[in-house]
Amino acid sequence: MDWLKQQIIEEAVVVSDQVVRLDAMLTHQVNPALIMKMGKEFANRFKDKGVTRVVTLESSGISVAFAAALELGVPMVFARRKKTLLADPDALCERVPSFTKGIVTDIMMSRQYIGESDHVLFIDDIIANGDAARGLIKIIDRAGAKLAGLGVVIEKSFQAGARTLREQGVQVESLVCITSLEGGKITFGE
Repeated sequence: MDWLKQQIIEEAVVVSDQVVRLDAMLTHQVNPALIMKMGKEFANRFKDKGVTRVVTLESSGISVAFAAALELGVPMVFARRKKTLLADPDALCERVPSFTKGIVTDIMMSRQYIGESDHVLFIDDIIANGDAARGLIKIIDRAGAKLAGLGVVIEKSFQAGARTLREQGVQVESLVCITSLEGGKITFGE
């Protein structure tokens, strides 16, 4: 993943020893060619898992999840963070804290778009403590769907999110692992 590490070095901004801003490449602006490359990589890693649906959280994971779904030839569904007037009153909901936003939000997904026959690939942009990921996995479980695995663009391995999910038996595939942001410097791991 040297191509992705190089992009991170060029575009990311280290905010603190805990937070890296990815606005220029993933969370605000996206490079379509880079996103498609990520989607293809996730599709390759999960191609033998019988994936019938790709899910993600609104909004930063949508572009990569879309690219993976396109490569796999399956629908993509995103969990909403805001209830609208047209929201499904019977939606599956979970309350989750957000590390980067510093708030607690509700995530919701309509039962219409996920069910017992689904094998779901969950794609996320970044994993820190894993609270949002655990929340969406609970929604997948409550829908009766099977989790094929979690594809994460950037894993911050100095935080416990990905590690605890792996300990629970979830296949977590990270494209890039950041082991430290200390001193304003991004340190990559394997």
